[in-house]
Amino acid sequence: MTTQPPLDEAPLRIDDDDRYSRLRLIPWWRQERLAAAKVLVVGAGALGNEVLKNLALVGVGTTYVIDLDSVEPSNLSRSVLFRAEDGGLPKAVVAARRAGELNPEVAFIPMHGDVITDLGLGLFAHVDLVIGCLDNREARLWVNRQCWKVGRPWIDAGIQEIQGVVKVFTPPASACYECTMTERDYQLLNLRYSCPLLRRDDILAGKVPTAPTIASMMASLQVQEALKLLHGMAVAGGTAMVFNGVGNQFYTTKLPFREDCLSHETYPQPIELAIGNDATVRDLFNAAADEGLEGPASLALDRELVEAVECPRCGGRRELMRPRTTVRQAEAECPDCRQPGRPVVVSAIGEDSPLASRTLAQVGVPRFDVVRVDGGGSSRFFLLAGDRDGLGSGWGERP
Repeated sequence: MTTQPPLDEAPLRIDDDDRYSRLRLIPWWRQERLAAAKVLVVGAGALGNEVLKNLALVGVGTTYVIDLDSVEPSNLSRSVLFRAEDGGLPKAVVAARRAGELNPEVAFIPMHGDVITDLGLGLFAHVDLVIGCLDNREARLWVNRQCWKVGRPWIDAGIQEIQGVVKVFTPPASACYECTMTERDYQLLNLRYSCPLLRRDDILAGKVPTAPTIASMMASLQVQEALKLLHGMAVAGGTAMVFNGVGNQFYTTKLPFREDCLSHETYPQPIELAIGNDATVRDLFNAAADEGLEGPASLALDRELVEAVECPRCGGRRELMRPRTTVRQAEAECPDCRQPGRPVVVSAIGEDSPLASRTLAQVGVPRFDVVRVDGGGSSRFFLLAGDRDGLGSGWGERP
C-alpha cells in the first residue's frame, strides 16, 4: 500500500498552462492560501492602483477596495488602471474592474465611500489583513484603531516626489501608527476642524506631488509584506522601511512603542445578531436583552453624530443626522439670521432617547459594524451579522 506524501513534500509538477506556474517554483509559495485569502485595500489612487494590480497578478482570492474620490485627469500620470474615459467615475469601482480584467479568477469588490463613516468594523475582522494606500493622517489613524480592535495586521505606505516609506503593524505586539504620532501631528489633525468640531471649509486635503515610479516601488513592498503575512512568514512588525530616491538610500528603522497609546484597544469576540443596520436602535436593545444584557441600555457611537444645528440667537433648529466628520462648518450657519449655529453632538443613545426609534443607519452606524451596548454595569459587543450577505457584489453600493 502506498501513501501520498504530505503537501509540503509532494512532487512539484509544472504546468505551463497554469498562470501561477512560475510562482509555484518559489519553495514556500502556496497558491491555495492566496486563493482563500481576503484583503482590504483602503485607497485606490496611485498606490492603490499598484497594490490592486499586484494582488491580481499573484491571485489573492478576494480583495475589497474602498475610496471616496472619483477619477481626475491628474490621476492618469500615476495610476496604471485609469483611462481618460474614466473621468468622473468612482476610483474604487474603476480600479476594481480593471484589476479584475487582469485576473478573472479572483474577485475585486469595490465601495465608493469613506473608510471612516461607511465601512463597518465587521469587514476589518472579516479580512486577513489591511493595506493602507492613504494620503491623510485622519484616515490612517482610523484604520489603525480599527485594525487594533480586531487584531488585524495592516501595512501603511506614504509617498512624496521620489521618496517613500512602508510601515508594517502587527497588533497587539508591535508599535502602531498612533505610537509614532507627535504633538505636531495631533495639531495638524485639529486644524481640519473648527471650534465646534465641524470640518473647516478652507482646509483642503493636500495635493502631494508624486511620481509613478515611487508608487510602484512602495506598493510592491506593501504587497510583498502582505504575501509573507498570508504565508505565515515572519515580518518585522512595528518597523518602517524608508527609501530616499534622490540619494538611492534605503534603510529600516524600529518604531517606538507607547504603553499609553490610545489605539491599543482590543475588542472581545462579538456576539452575532441576525439584524443589520436597517434595524432600529430599539431593535438592537431588544436583541441585546435577549442575549442577557440588563437595562437600561445605551448604544455607544464610535462616530459622533451631529443630530441638529441650533441657533442661539433666533432659537431655530435644523436636523442634520450625519457623522460629525462629514459636516462642514458652513452647514452650521443659521439659514434665517445667518449667525453661527451650535451643533448638537451625540456620542451615545439611551433607551429613553427619541433617537432610539431611528434606524442604526440613520444614526451613523454602517453595515456589518460591531457596536457596543452598555447596560447593567457591563458592556457587550455585537456584530450586525444581518449585513453579512451584502459582502458580495452588492457590498459596493453605498447606503
